[in-house]
Amino acid sequence: MNTSHTTRVSSAICLLFTARLSTTADAFAFSPSPSRINNAERIKSSAVTLPTAFHPFGCSASSTTSSVSLRASAGGSDEKKDDDIERLLSMAAKLRAEAASLEAEKAQERADAAEKAFQQFDTNKDGEIDINELKTGLERLLKTELSDKRAGELMNEFDKSGDGKLQLDEFVTVDQFRNRLEALSQEEKRLAAEAQITAKKEEEAAALAQARLDILNDREPTVSDRAFSVLPYLFPLLDGLQYGRFLLGAEDGSNPFIAALAILYTLYRNVPFSGLIAFFALNFLSNNPSINRLVRYNMQQAIFLDIALFFPSLVTGVIGIVLGGLKTELPVAVVQLGTDAIFVSLLLALAYCTVSSILGVTPDKLPILSKAVSSRMPSVDMFEVDKDGNIQMKEQEEKNEKDE
Repeated sequence: MNTSHTTRVSSAICLLFTARLSTTADAFAFSPSPSRINNAERIKSSAVTLPTAFHPFGCSASSTTSSVSLRASAGGSDEKKDDDIERLLSMAAKLRAEAASLEAEKAQERADAAEKAFQQFDTNKDGEIDINELKTGLERLLKTELSDKRAGELMNEFDKSGDGKLQLDEFVTVDQFRNRLEALSQEEKRLAAEAQITAKKEEEAAALAQARLDILNDREPTVSDRAFSVLPYLFPLLDGLQYGRFLLGAEDGSNPFIAALAILYTLYRNVPFSGLIAFFALNFLSNNPSINRLVRYNMQQAIFLDIALFFPSLVTGVIGIVLGGLKTELPVAVVQLGTDAIFVSLLLALAYCTVSSILGVTPDKLPILSKAVSSRMPSVDMFEVDKDGNIQMKEQEEKNEKDE
């Protein structure tokens, strides 16, 4: 049937080619214009010299030339032309009918194959295929083990009615099931590869985070860390004792707490540049990332509290100079009230920081000061891995790149 079909198509193409040439020749033949007659002659002569390569379906150049010549010499008979058209139309209709018949045969073959496969899958002969029958049938025909999840995916793919079973009109061939299984397998492999890449990235990020934590001690403070974090606040306390001279009193040493503070204050003041030494020591230690964050935070906050004590002294000094120029002095009650307020504020701040630190909570609620301290504290995000695998702060890494 395929050979006959090819032969008929070749004949139809040859006839269409001949009819087109004859129509052109007839159009020129019926024209009284000499130029058109010459053009017709040239067309006839060119038809004679057409190469064989232009006739792949067995339609020779000589037959085409003779046909054109006969039609041109006969004057282009309209009846002959109509017969050719009718013959071509009839042949085209036959070819369409044959193609439709072949397609119908193939569709019937597919339907028969699907029905036959359906009968093999429908083991209980109830006219439907459930997920267990589908799984068993595919494992038997494809010689492979099928998971319940994969069988469920196939059922959802082809179950158009959504009743959880396949009817005959929903059933497809085994090849279609195989193709769909391969597509699902490829998709599963792709997702698995992506999951592996994601897991590897997460593992690297976790390792980097752990390395950062090893360098920057941001872990929960231990008991010793909590106790040591309170010591930096002795620095602003000793510098602020000068504002507590009216409240502390008891110069006779009857109060042991005040006596202890007095001895400590005396020792502190007897050390040359004690305040400057304490400032640089706390600032240097607070930049050591191996020290627990709570201790480093309190060191920085103690420095800021001590700096804050400088402003009342500055204001008091300016006021004293102005009043000295005016030949007057502040009332003792006003001076006492001002210094007492400064000392009480300092004690409240130190008490809050001490209690919070002992509880292991960062004392970051002091107005203005705590915000400034928090902005200076290094965090894990400030560290990066350089090209050699070393971890360093971003600022240092940028500086090294500029130097290079």
